[in-house]
Amino acid sequence: MSYAIIETGGKQLRVEPGRFYDIELLAVEPEQTVSIDQVLYIQHGDDIHVGQPLVSGATVEGTVMRHFRDRKVLVYKMQPKKKTRKKRGHRQERTRLMIDSINLNGEVLTSTAAPAEVSEEA
Repeated sequence: MSYAIIETGGKQLRVEPGRFYDIELLAVEPEQTVSIDQVLYIQHGDDIHVGQPLVSGATVEGTVMRHFRDRKVLVYKMQPKKKTRKKRGHRQERTRLMIDSINLNGEVLTSTAAPAEVSEEA
């Protein structure tokens, strides 16, 4: 199993190819690809690459699926005995990102496209 730990939107995220993740809003149109070079850690089989703080030459490729707004978070402030109340709501803008591949120094370590198996019949 191969995975990478990336940093995006001020948060660190463990990502694997073939899965989608909801991250902070990216300024990219849907169905376009994005390359994230803030890679902190890569594990590919028994190979481990730890960055100090970033892994040099490592990128994570992904496709933007859609943009949406997250669930509403209610903020309610009240001061007792003062008749002061404030109720506010907030919805964060999010981007759904499908991870396509993990690359290291131009070489694709893992990808969603599985290689075709060749079978020989005698």
